[in-house]
Amino acid sequence: MKIVYCGCGRFGVDSLNAIKASKHQLVHVITHPEKQAGRGKKLRANDVGQWAQQNNVPLTAIQDANCADGVELLKKLAPDLLVVIAFGQKMSPEIISVPKKGAINVHGSLLPKYRGAAPINWAIINGEKKTGVTIITLAQTMDAGEMLAKAEMEISDDATADIVHDELARLAAPLLIKTIDKIEAGTAVYSKQDNTAATKAPKLKKTDGVIDWSKSATEIHNRIRGFWYWPGAVADFVSAKSGKRFTVTFARTKVIENTVKHQPGLINPELNVECGVGTLKILELKPHGGKLMDFKSFLNGRAGGAGDYFTRPEDFK
Repeated sequence: MKIVYCGCGRFGVDSLNAIKASKHQLVHVITHPEKQAGRGKKLRANDVGQWAQQNNVPLTAIQDANCADGVELLKKLAPDLLVVIAFGQKMSPEIISVPKKGAINVHGSLLPKYRGAAPINWAIINGEKKTGVTIITLAQTMDAGEMLAKAEMEISDDATADIVHDELARLAAPLLIKTIDKIEAGTAVYSKQDNTAATKAPKLKKTDGVIDWSKSATEIHNRIRGFWYWPGAVADFVSAKSGKRFTVTFARTKVIENTVKHQPGLINPELNVECGVGTLKILELKPHGGKLMDFKSFLNGRAGGAGDYFTRPEDFK
């Protein structure tokens, strides 16, 4: 089949490779325009744009795929199927009606759970033990289309969002090709979602990452995992001696069971952080403007130790 791909994020690159290696024809890639990036603020293509350039696949970068030019382009390409992954745009009924075999999407959750922009993150934040990918048809309600295929995976207790993201991307690629083959053969089964079981996974904001140390160590640990590496779970380290503050982003932690209660956020004699329930062992963190480091090195560099504490960052935006 002739396939047009719409996407921007790295989540779809494994699927792009799979489509290119399959018997199907990837005729065009549609993505967003280049954006300024890095210290030099030079224009840079996103992951999908870079992939298309490197693989000599025809590419169109457009701000709104639903505009008149976008619709006209798709009609001219006349694809059999439209594949949309991590595109960040809602497709209009006019766009969806163009491909002969319809339009499908790869979503990073076990739908109907976690509909929205950040399904991987919220699954981890909420302490889910498993997740997966679901291939669905495009619908006017976000992520509510009919389901064609699912694949599951376990979430380990220390897995961060970036790790689960990459694992799901690899899981999705072969499932997508099998689904496309079934669509071509007319054997695909379309199943409606149970809308009463739907949950939301809204777009992440930086302020969501501010740690509330009165929560349990498990809740904080899951939040740190779910927010790494963007936008990051943050707090201010405060020296009890000098009062100096250093904003940090937490990368890796471990829950330590502890029934002794102290002030939430306080670093105890074992150099673990007291929480509402239990304590948290900090393994790695990243000082603002600095590099990732282990917690002991961070404390040594600031003459820190027991009695110092973590609190909400000042003027955090």
